[in-house]
Amino acid sequence: MNGIINIYKEAGYTSFDVVAKMRGILKERKIGHTGTLDPDATGVLPVCIGNGTKLVELFADHEKEYIAELQLGVATDTQDMTGEILKTSPVEVSEAQIAEAVMSFVGECMQIPPMYSAVKINGKKLYELAREGKEVEREARKVFFKEIEILSIEIPVVKIRVVCSKGTYIRTLCNDIGEKLECFGTMKSLLRTRVGDFTLEDAVTLEELERYRDAGELAKILLSPDRVFMHMPAVYAKPENCKYLDNGNAMYPNMLENPPYFKDGVEVRMYGNGKFYGIYQYVIDKKRLKPIKMFL
Repeated sequence: MNGIINIYKEAGYTSFDVVAKMRGILKERKIGHTGTLDPDATGVLPVCIGNGTKLVELFADHEKEYIAELQLGVATDTQDMTGEILKTSPVEVSEAQIAEAVMSFVGECMQIPPMYSAVKINGKKLYELAREGKEVEREARKVFFKEIEILSIEIPVVKIRVVCSKGTYIRTLCNDIGEKLECFGTMKSLLRTRVGDFTLEDAVTLEELERYRDAGELAKILLSPDRVFMHMPAVYAKPENCKYLDNGNAMYPNMLENPPYFKDGVEVRMYGNGKFYGIYQYVIDKKRLKPIKMFL
């Protein structure tokens, strides 16, 4: 099996739990998830299988969308409601003040990673240090909130939809909103609704995955690796030249069907004989396409 299955991660599972269960369900060892979701968080978790695991590192750059509930008036050590409550405060702010504070985070922001995270400091993960009762200084990181939409305000709970860049912690966003309102804030719940083009509507639970396996219908949910590269133009090798693709060789424009005009450095999806081979990049000084990442 080679490709991607869009899993709906249910509460109570870590991302590693999902991978372990899928190895048992699919009898496939080469499986990797594309981005950690906290155990209590739910939603979209694309999982790469077989040679599709070459895609894992690429998913980090994909835009993500979440629906989160922010609980005002509470601060915890994990920045979500699973942690130990450190402080509480009355919530004496108006809906207008909440809206102003939330929307002030749209755009580029600096964010300090939470102690309970997988970020490494001197080779050790922050959550490991946190479990030892240690807190270390962390550098603020640049993140980008493309969209923040307030879905509802029922003080002290605020429901928001967030579209953001890689490396963003929604827990920390909730904490920072609370600090801005001077009443503390922590994340009450989190649902990831999208990773790149992978959406909640297309995701399957582990139980559903087993049903597809038992019915011999895994092909219905196994997505080709090229799904990740649909933003790139597609080119097609002439049938007699597919042997060069089989060997991972460079390709020249005259070896393609109806080759387009290539700009230097452009990356394309390469197909031949109805199969997706991988990603090629045009090198103008050599007037050829070199393989970047192959999937066959």
